[in-house]
Amino acid sequence: MEFELKILGSASATPFLDRHHTAQVLTVGNTQYLIDCGEGTQHRLMEYKIRHQRIHTIFISHLHGDHFFGLFGLLGTMHLNGRTEPLRLFGPPGLDEVLTMQFRHSFTHLSFELEFTPVDTTQHQLVFEDKNVTVHTLPMRHRIPCCGYLFREKPKRRRLLPELLPTGLTPHQLHALTLGEDVVDAHGELLVRNPDVTTEPRHARSYAFCSDTLYTESLADLIRGVDLLYHEATFLDELRDRALVTHHSTARQAGLLARRAQVHRLLIGHFSSRYRDLAPLLAEAKTMFEWTELAVEGLSASIAE
Repeated sequence: MEFELKILGSASATPFLDRHHTAQVLTVGNTQYLIDCGEGTQHRLMEYKIRHQRIHTIFISHLHGDHFFGLFGLLGTMHLNGRTEPLRLFGPPGLDEVLTMQFRHSFTHLSFELEFTPVDTTQHQLVFEDKNVTVHTLPMRHRIPCCGYLFREKPKRRRLLPELLPTGLTPHQLHALTLGEDVVDAHGELLVRNPDVTTEPRHARSYAFCSDTLYTESLADLIRGVDLLYHEATFLDELRDRALVTHHSTARQAGLLARRAQVHRLLIGHFSSRYRDLAPLLAEAKTMFEWTELAVEGLSASIAE
């Protein structure tokens, strides 16, 4: 089953040339989740041939414009295209007020149900789950309420080895084997040992999205060992005082957190428009964590099972 992240935007507050505001699409199987929705996100979706009809859940990190100004336009396009399926939206309290005001003054009545769930940005807690994933909030330290999101694929079942299975097993017994159970008869006598006829389940994958934040070492415990980490890296470390004032992180700090959390891969993004060349940011992050990439527009990061 596919588990792939697509980067739609890598810029910080001010867009720059071919860099756009923050937005990402995580695809798990046949389901797509939109993470943040900066200005122009619907154009990026078209550019990368991602059908917005397949997006059923949107997660917004905070209410700075470069992370959600594209949302009203996207919702409007969904409405104009006749969407009828409900859309789930998660974000900080107040997002519903902003959207309600826009809908009211533009006389917009959506053709679909918009299910908004406010999240507590100060807590690490489960906010959403479906058949594919669970999603927990990750508290960020920014100038306004802000959170990241941790996506974890649900544990998978053990795989049956058909050539080793005895004949005559019922569907119920086969299902029990996929759950890691042994097969016993009516008297409790062992008929089939699970390890003899199954293999370990495929790896359950994970992705952590760390939006705008000061360097926060305690995050390492919440995201430890994730397959893929995105962490903002607005500045080079020579501007760490500027990062402190604006409640952002440096490329070195992003790499340091990835190392301390023992993640497998790191993507850095949310680059200040002062940097025409992003190579120094990548090099700086790599001094702390070698397996770092730039989260630039169009990047696809897949995680194998």
